[in-house]
Amino acid sequence: MRPDVPNAAPSAAAASHRQHELNTTHETGRDMTPSEPLTTPFGPRTTAREILDGVSLDGQRFLVTGGASGIGAETARALAGAGAEVTIGVRDPARVADIVRDLQPSTGSGHVIAAPLDLADLASVRRFTDDWRGPLNGLVANAGIMALPDLERTPEGWERQLAVNYLGHFAVILGLHDALAAAGTARVAIVSSTAHLRSPFVFDDPQFTLRPYDRWSAYAQSKTADVLLAVGIAHRWAADGITANALMPGWITTNLQRHLDDDTLRSMGALVPRATASISTTSRPSNRVRRLRCWSWHPRCSTASPDAT
Repeated sequence: MRPDVPNAAPSAAAASHRQHELNTTHETGRDMTPSEPLTTPFGPRTTAREILDGVSLDGQRFLVTGGASGIGAETARALAGAGAEVTIGVRDPARVADIVRDLQPSTGSGHVIAAPLDLADLASVRRFTDDWRGPLNGLVANAGIMALPDLERTPEGWERQLAVNYLGHFAVILGLHDALAAAGTARVAIVSSTAHLRSPFVFDDPQFTLRPYDRWSAYAQSKTADVLLAVGIAHRWAADGITANALMPGWITTNLQRHLDDDTLRSMGALVPRATASISTTSRPSNRVRRLRCWSWHPRCSTASPDAT
């Protein structure tokens, strides 16, 4: 990252470097270590399309979970735009019918389909993985829920945030191991959060059977589990040509925050209501217009005004 030029558009050389990385990381067997920091020419406002500019994913197949809205939908859009065949795994494929239809004429050679996948239901997961055919070049574990106000359990008795955010993805990834290995150079990207710092994985009581339920502890624990899942995949499946990383996407207003009221968002420094805002978010159920403000940990916050978008 070039801190002096945070919004610089990626150059052709950067795109070429990115394509080279996509093609050769596994072939060279290069292992990233703490002494070898990851560098990138991209900045905090670089879009997924800009990162993939000049990169061809023709003939490659990707799975994106939770692609009905938010960053899942945008991830599917960017991958398809680079020529990939993208499967969106979602509980109700009808919810993404418009997205699939809209993407088809605008994504070049890429192809987008939707398939039923309920991460809170092991039977649904098994059907999805059993029905998969052919290699899988990349899997983006994006689906998630956050801060459920009350303790909810799946039919199997799992705490729902842990079930959707971690256990369901664990089952999907494990069930698709052979497809990932068949691709030769496959990647797994797991969407986590810095919220994982709020809680370790509580092995003695992960389901909140003994301790009082706390919605933020439950969410944080699930995100810690996601990080550990990425570590485990990277360690155990490297010989199969499979790499894995967990990521923090930053604060983005999507349906993920549907269980948070305005007072909570305001207390987190993430929302300043305005009657005439410059950002309209239609993904939230209320469809209310909102103006976002910078979070205190963001490097641009020292110069951003309270109304910065």
